Amino acid sequence: ILSMTLGIISNIVALFILANAYSLQRRRTKATFLLFASSLVVTDFVGHVIPGALVLRLYLSGGAHPEDFNDSDRMCQFLGGSMVFFGLCPLFMGCAMAAERCLGVTKPLLHSSLVTKTRTKICLSVIWLVPLCVAMLPCLRLGSYTYQEPGTWCFIKVLSDTQEVDLVFVVLFSGLGLTSLAVALVCNTISGLTLVLARLRRKPGSHHSAKSHDIEMVVQLVGIMVTSCICWSPLLLNLHTIVWLCGWNIFYYKTLMVMSVRLATWNQILDPWVYILLRRTVLRKIYLIAKCQAGLRANVLGRWEPSSFRSSVNSGMQQL
Repeated sequence: ILSMTLGIISNIVALFILANAYSLQRRRTKATFLLFASSLVVTDFVGHVIPGALVLRLYLSGGAHPEDFNDSDRMCQFLGGSMVFFGLCPLFMGCAMAAERCLGVTKPLLHSSLVTKTRTKICLSVIWLVPLCVAMLPCLRLGSYTYQEPGTWCFIKVLSDTQEVDLVFVVLFSGLGLTSLAVALVCNTISGLTLVLARLRRKPGSHHSAKSHDIEMVVQLVGIMVTSCICWSPLLLNLHTIVWLCGWNIFYYKTLMVMSVRLATWNQILDPWVYILLRRTVLRKIYLIAKCQAGLRANVLGRWEPSSFRSSVNSGMQQL
């Protein structure tokens, strides 16, 4: 209940800020980024409410019995599919946003000719469609969802009685997630290095407002990428390595699985705060506060100059 409430409030605040910024934005590149960011926040909001409500319902009803863990009903199928769908969507969106900014920073002319609002909406539709197809694979007997320890949530079947299709499904899910994180890391690295080189080559008297917008967007993308890596890497690596390891400790796996999923759910809470806190206005205020604090420290240290120290020592000797 606490995490759901925090996630709902965070996403609503971020969505309000994004909607206000999108209505005031006139630059097309920034508008494209805001459209991606708004879609990410909406997806995080829905992905936080639907699975969370189903988990609370299972928890309040006592959860599934241990003997029913290998079985799954319609609720379990829907909950497992929701977790796969809302797990892949933010990772895909973060990857697409990083690729779009990388193209905008490195090839601005090509970006202006290729990236349009219509194509952005088509890209978002594909991003939502691919995870939906992956989540519905168990309907085609390609993998399955089962209740997980302690019987209050459902996910991909990896614990016991797994078949080859279940292992393929696990590798597909974790492979897509890790690939998205890797592509986002490469694109954000290229964008960051390009902006740093452009900053170093810039003449002292020149001002580029467009570059400041690019820096703001890349900083936000790096924040989203770092948050996704911290929240999702344990679960994805756990699922990916369980396929290749033999003699896995079942009790250790149950504990690690629950902790990894709880950490992954915090991605939907932290994503909106990345945009809220890493905006240019907020960063400017933080910079001014830090600058004022540094100035105060410099003034305090300036009082302890060697000349003043020598004069105080001389006066002390004279008094003696």
